[in-house]
Amino acid sequence: MSADLQKLLTWMSPAFPVGAFAWSAGLETAIAQGTVSDRATTQDWISGVLHHGSLKTDAILLAHAHRAHADKAKLAELADLCLALTAAHERHAETTITGNAFVLASAAWPAATPVPLPEPCPYPIAVGALAGAHGIERRDTLIAFLATTVHSQVSVAVRLVPIGQADGLAIMAAFEPGIAHMADLCLHAALDDIGSVAYGADIAQMQHETLRTRIFRS
Repeated sequence: MSADLQKLLTWMSPAFPVGAFAWSAGLETAIAQGTVSDRATTQDWISGVLHHGSLKTDAILLAHAHRAHADKAKLAELADLCLALTAAHERHAETTITGNAFVLASAAWPAATPVPLPEPCPYPIAVGALAGAHGIERRDTLIAFLATTVHSQVSVAVRLVPIGQADGLAIMAAFEPGIAHMADLCLHAALDDIGSVAYGADIAQMQHETLRTRIFRS
């Protein structure tokens, strides 16, 4: 439906006031340390987070929140699990600050029935539950969420490496099949399927707190 597509485009837009642009999810650390230094290493880093790290975890939790959008107890359980899986302090701050901001901003589109969101509400739980309450397709929501997060990471690399706009766009284009695949994988994934081996990204987020010069908040 046109209305659903418009909501997704608006909610996932960089202009939507959740402050996602202020966070690098540890990528700034990787760039400062030289781990990410060009187009190839940028793509490898983001691929690891997408397929084996926190982004996959968030997408699975989002899918479950979408299904449980009217279940207060289940949403609270999902929020607790999401926060328990945040390896770094800045990661915890990122998901709660952006999640609460998303809840406030999306209030301009009231759902037919109030959504019993927990407080604080992690970002993927907020996006999934509110999209579900508005009847937006779960797969479409997953694709929009994954694509927006990948694009945000690419934007960090464009500015900090820097890799340039042409390389950044090439990376975005290259990730389209992978994003669709991950959306399909997470669509029916069980919570037991959650598992991360992207330890480098987790450690980078922890180390970010002590970077001497920082542009981003994580």
